[in-house]
Amino acid sequence: MNFPERFSNLPPYAFPRLRALLDHHTPGGDVVHMTIGEPKHDFPSWVTDVIVENASGFQSYPPNEGSVELRGAIANWIKRRYDVSVDALTQVMALNGTREGLYNAAMALCPEQKNGQRPVVLIPNPFYQVYMVASISVAAEPVFVPATAETGHLPDYASLSPDVLNRTAVAYICSPANPQGAVASRDYWTKLIQLAEQYDFRIFADECYSEIYRDTAPVGALSVAKDLGADPERVVLFNSLSKRSNLAGLRSGLIAGGPETMKRVHQLRAYSGAPLPAPLQAAAARVWGDETHVVQNRALYQEKYRIADHVFTGLDGYMAPQAGFFLWLPVQDGEAAALKLWQETGVRVLPGAYLAQGAGGDNPGAGYIRVALVAPADQTETALRKLRSCLY
Repeated sequence: MNFPERFSNLPPYAFPRLRALLDHHTPGGDVVHMTIGEPKHDFPSWVTDVIVENASGFQSYPPNEGSVELRGAIANWIKRRYDVSVDALTQVMALNGTREGLYNAAMALCPEQKNGQRPVVLIPNPFYQVYMVASISVAAEPVFVPATAETGHLPDYASLSPDVLNRTAVAYICSPANPQGAVASRDYWTKLIQLAEQYDFRIFADECYSEIYRDTAPVGALSVAKDLGADPERVVLFNSLSKRSNLAGLRSGLIAGGPETMKRVHQLRAYSGAPLPAPLQAAAARVWGDETHVVQNRALYQEKYRIADHVFTGLDGYMAPQAGFFLWLPVQDGEAAALKLWQETGVRVLPGAYLAQGAGGDNPGAGYIRVALVAPADQTETALRKLRSCLY
């Protein structure tokens, strides 16, 4: 049987690689998982009640694009959070988690050619792996742009040649960034949107960590695009309840954009979508409408920021994250550090190279480990102290 050649050389996904690296070694202490970004804080207790109250909805096929109530709640949240008005029926769609949307948006929106040539998809490096697979799936050329300390841990897309930019159809950007925790400033968004206007490409703004931050809420791409008077089709927003509300398993995400953008996304999803069951949509609508639990959740992460800052005081190269819940810690070799930490302490972290593209010294993640601050504060502090003692 023949398989598509474009998928034959995909690098192994990060977590199977991690298991291959660590699992045949005995942990050196009580196991603490700090690899995956799976929130462990409590979600609102009333979520279960809403699901039960709407359980009869399991008998029916759910609205593919999201119920009117859910899309309305999302549109209201976008207005509260970003001060941008979007039409709930024509500019918003509910997702089965943002990974689905980040992939399918490329399928729906990336042209077969751009200016008569193979299109380019710009990807920050390190990156969320779905960006790469989406670009390969649409036969575009993925162009990985380093997001390093020298660039403020965000990609400098303006540094690319006009040849690349003229072929660019889509630029993915994650802010707050996974894994580095860097936040795109208003100036950064302004320059990127102006670049997209100049070279006529779409920005896929992955803002899933937007509600976890230290002091000031990160500015959103939609806000800046509105203030600039940019083409309303220019920016496509993605977000979810996974991090904001500790509901990764609920699979409630959103995509929002211009009417023409969303018309094409809706059309594809009519054939390929996997909508949330109606009771989960009812719960998601309530959660998008509530901010009390979000403030409480953010306070828990802010406490862990303070713990990390204290534990790593004086560590050369330590970058206190602006937002999100990962530490991006410098080491000589990420794989060697992760293995040493596992064998000597039982603390499990992810080598940064597994989140980036490139070999050896050309891989911008090779000299880092990613550490997820998802455990309770006391466990987090104990694990971070073990980590510092072991590796530094």
